[in-house]
Amino acid sequence: MKIDKSLILKLENLARLQLSDVERVSMAEDLNKMLALVSKMNELDLDDVEPLVHLTDAVNVLRPDIITDKITRKDALKNAPKHDEAGFLVPKIIK
Repeated sequence: MKIDKSLILKLENLARLQLSDVERVSMAEDLNKMLALVSKMNELDLDDVEPLVHLTDAVNVLRPDIITDKITRKDALKNAPKHDEAGFLVPKIIK
């Protein structure tokens, strides 16, 4: 694939950019260099390489969900700027 002026103009439109002619030429050169680097990977022999599923062999170890320290409703509401006996009072944001 070759990056040409028409593709640069399309990308410029999609990205809502306004590039000068000099910037378009520079952008095309840079993108063509990137594509050349990526195409180097096609030269690799990957027939015996298995697809990578995870980067490490680590297993997610979960701890049991056990309730330890409890506080009372009164203690939970103690530092609230506004509250009633049931819970926190917040400003109404939906009419």
